[in-house]
Amino acid sequence: MKLQNKTSLHGKWYGDACGAAFAFELIGERWSALVLREMMFGPRRFTDLRAGLPAISAKVLTERLEGLEQAGLVQRRTLPPPAASHVYELTPLGRAADEVLLAMCRWSFAMPGWDFGLPTSVAALMLSMRALFDADAAAGLVLEGAICIGGDAFRASISNGQLVIERGEAADAQFVMTAPTTGPLRGLIYGKLPIGALSAMGLVVSGDHAAAQKFVGLFHLPQKI
Repeated sequence: MKLQNKTSLHGKWYGDACGAAFAFELIGERWSALVLREMMFGPRRFTDLRAGLPAISAKVLTERLEGLEQAGLVQRRTLPPPAASHVYELTPLGRAADEVLLAMCRWSFAMPGWDFGLPTSVAALMLSMRALFDADAAAGLVLEGAICIGGDAFRASISNGQLVIERGEAADAQFVMTAPTTGPLRGLIYGKLPIGALSAMGLVVSGDHAAAQKFVGLFHLPQKI
């Protein structure tokens, strides 16, 4: 369902001045928030978005992108040659939803029904790591790591009690975690399974294993409500 029956730019689904109601008018439609999530770490092609959200149809994804563009949260641009392909990226307004998604992650992790065994996209895993990061435990630590999942590479840097995750290669990585899917990393980060126990699932850790173990120890699930 598109943004419909609109009487203004963003629509009037609730007729309620509450800020939360307006937020749901923007990203509360099924799939909308997850489409934003997939772009939190940089521009994505249509095919990239489909790969991150395999259960969404091309038609629904097109509709959600149109709605998010109309709301001013997403924009489309053409990459320069030789790529010359169309990508979708967040506008400053769209990027501002980052804290909203992080807060929703932290809240949902404490719910009894949440299951870390369910499949999830690479962007979703990176977002959840940011949500679960223990800044107090990271005080005084300086770590530089790389995470490569199915060919999708990320830099993970920790300093001054802060975690920064960015898409791209990490030239000075102390350790590199490589996996074919998010499954092994979910077992490592959420389930706290030993690194060696996940090798059968394709997890390979190279470089400084002690630094990698320190990194893994900085993420904690909250107690269930």
